[in-house]
Amino acid sequence: MKHSLSTTRSSLTTDEAQHLADFVLFSQRNCILKLSPELTQDKISYPQFFLLTYLAEEESLSMSSIARMMGHSTAAATGMVDKLQELGHLKRFSAAADRRKIMVRITEQGLDLVEKMRSNIARDLASLMTEEDNAERTGRARTLITRRAKNPLPH
Repeated sequence: MKHSLSTTRSSLTTDEAQHLADFVLFSQRNCILKLSPELTQDKISYPQFFLLTYLAEEESLSMSSIARMMGHSTAAATGMVDKLQELGHLKRFSAAADRRKIMVRITEQGLDLVEKMRSNIARDLASLMTEEDNAERTGRARTLITRRAKNPLPH
């Protein structure tokens, strides 16, 4: 049975869900903007970086799997793989079971780049979350101060 946001005690309220959605969009935009200089320096596009992150989680992927995962044609996926191979971030090899099937694996250099970017993103998210927590605490403090100003405690 589906529950609306407000029907179960453990669910987010609509306001909380909206606040979380705003945070996700802001943090995503912030992280992508911070990725930009790093990727530009290495001449890597966002889709190429996302491909590297997929490959960092797998031992290897076939070209058809890459195309499907990325939502691209096989030709477009081949172009991405060509560029990343040229930069030394991944390698192609033939599948053991079927030598006609081309497989792709990330290199140590590619893993290093993904790890560096993940660390940067984690650091930026931690900073954003600290700012968010501080803003929330400040908001709660303001609410308490306002309540007390309206209803002072007896001395």
